[in-house]
Parts: sequence; structure tokens; C-alpha cells
Amino acid sequence: MSEEALRLERTARRKRRFNTLRSDYPLFLLALPGVIVLILFAYLPMSGLILVFKNYNYNGGIFGSPWAGFDNFDFFFSSLDSAIRATRNTVMLNVLYMLTGTFFSVAIAIILNELRSKGFIKVTQSVMFFPHFISWIVIGAILFSLLDFDKGLVNRLLEWTGLAPVDWYAHPWLFVIVLVLANIWKSAGYGAIIYYAVLQGIDTSYYEAARIDGASRMQLITRITLPLLIPSIILLTLLSIGGMLKGDLSMIMGVTFLNPLLLPTTDIIDVYVYRTAIRSGEFGFASAITLYQSVFGLVLVLIANKLAGWYDKESKLF
Repeated sequence: MSEEALRLERTARRKRRFNTLRSDYPLFLLALPGVIVLILFAYLPMSGLILVFKNYNYNGGIFGSPWAGFDNFDFFFSSLDSAIRATRNTVMLNVLYMLTGTFFSVAIAIILNELRSKGFIKVTQSVMFFPHFISWIVIGAILFSLLDFDKGLVNRLLEWTGLAPVDWYAHPWLFVIVLVLANIWKSAGYGAIIYYAVLQGIDTSYYEAARIDGASRMQLITRITLPLLIPSIILLTLLSIGGMLKGDLSMIMGVTFLNPLLLPTTDIIDVYVYRTAIRSGEFGFASAITLYQSVFGLVLVLIANKLAGWYDKESKLF
């Protein structure tokens, strides 16, 4: 291609961009506040990543502290057994949360979609959405009143049926079930509302045509509702995978009270960092592990996005 042709092509490209900006400027203005917030609170704070490679002290601050190279990573990986346990627990709990949360959210959304009473649906949505706003501290207090060995309601019911009481706070693997159930109770309603909103956008002509062909209600769900929900399920799953190595510190602290007997299954990365770094003021160590979580999460998202693209190109994030 000649130099004159390249110049003409660049000119035409600039004109197209200008025409797009002129015709769609209301949309750009609408997006501008979100972009500004994203830059201020998501990208500018990334300058603090320099703390990962610093031997932080209060006198020098982030930028005045001496360089430490990769020494901050030694904190986490010097004890390989602890690092493996924390990573395993984090991934295990997040996978359980994601699978059970998605299942119950989709199931509740489908049930709501099958109901015909609009007033009942509105009340049900409000009731299910309420737990999302309850703090883990309050949920932990409720669970303690239910699971306490001496005065808990669950153990009183077990004794009433002739069974032996269970010391729930002394069985690490048993408490995983408690955490999963607590997460379902708190988050399933929120997820159900998202999926229910997706179902409201499905063209009703699909259902009408299927009913004319003699499809049962279960066939409508399995042949129409679920297949049309799959792209949304994949999208939300991909977003969840990005935080696969990030645990909910407030959840573990509020529900388990950092009980040392439960640490074999509840000592996630965030808890491990809090116990061994934050308490002692080693912010460089904590920042190094946060970077490790973020990079690992990015890799998982890229892999999951690639797999989703093989299944359905329209389901990819990018």
C-alpha cells in the first residue's frame, strides 16, 4: 500500500471516530462518571503496589521506605505447608460457595418465574433480599445461639429426639457445611433476583409455541428456561472465578470467631495474612499476598474465559 493510500486511510479513520463521538456523545457523557470513579478508586490505588517490594516503615511511608525486592513473598511461601493449606481452604470454600449459590439462586429464580401472583413474588423478593444486608457479625451471633454446645437450639432438638449433642465449633470439616449453608442463606436471594430479572426478558412466544406443541411445565423449564439462562450463569461464574483466591475475612471472623480448632478448614489466605501479618503491622507481607491473589485470579479468569469461548463464543467476557 502506497504512502498516499495510508494517509487517506488514517484520515478516514479519524473522521469515523469523530462522527461516532459526535453522534454518540450522550452515551459517552453518561459513562463519564463511572469511568472517573473507576480511575480514582480502581486504577490510581494501584500505585500502592510498590508497597509489595518495600520494607515498609511508618517514618518513610510507602514511597520513602527502603526496597526489599521479593523478600515480602518469603513470608507466605517460606512455610509451604501453611501456604498450601491456606490456598486449599480458600479454593475449596469458594468452589462450594459458587456451586451451591448458583444452584439455589437459579432454582429460586425459576420457582419465582413459575408463580403467577405478582404480589406474592414482590413480598418474596423483599424477604429473600433482606439477608444480603445483614452483617456477618450478626449472622455469627445467630449461628452461635443455634449451635452452642450447652444452650444451642440445635443441640436441644437433638437431645429431644434422643441423639447426642454435637460440639459444632470443635469439628473443622463439619463446620464447612455450616459456612456453606450460611452463605446460601445470605447470598442466594440476591443471586435469584439477578436470574429472575433475566427470565423476565425471555420472549414469551417461546413458551406459547411449546405449550401448543404439548410441552409440560417441566419440559418448558428444562428445554427453554435453563438453556436461555446458561449465558448468564456462565457470565456470573466467570466473574466469581476472578475472586477464587480471595476469601471473606469478615465472614470467617464473624461466624467462627477465629476459633483455632476450626483453622484446619477455615484458615483461608485472608485469615492467615490477618493472623500473621496485619496484627504485627507487616503491611508489605499482606500486600504481597494480595498481589499473589490478584494475579492468580486473573490467570483463572483467562483460563475460564477461554473454556467458555469453546462452549459458546457469545458467553465470553472478552
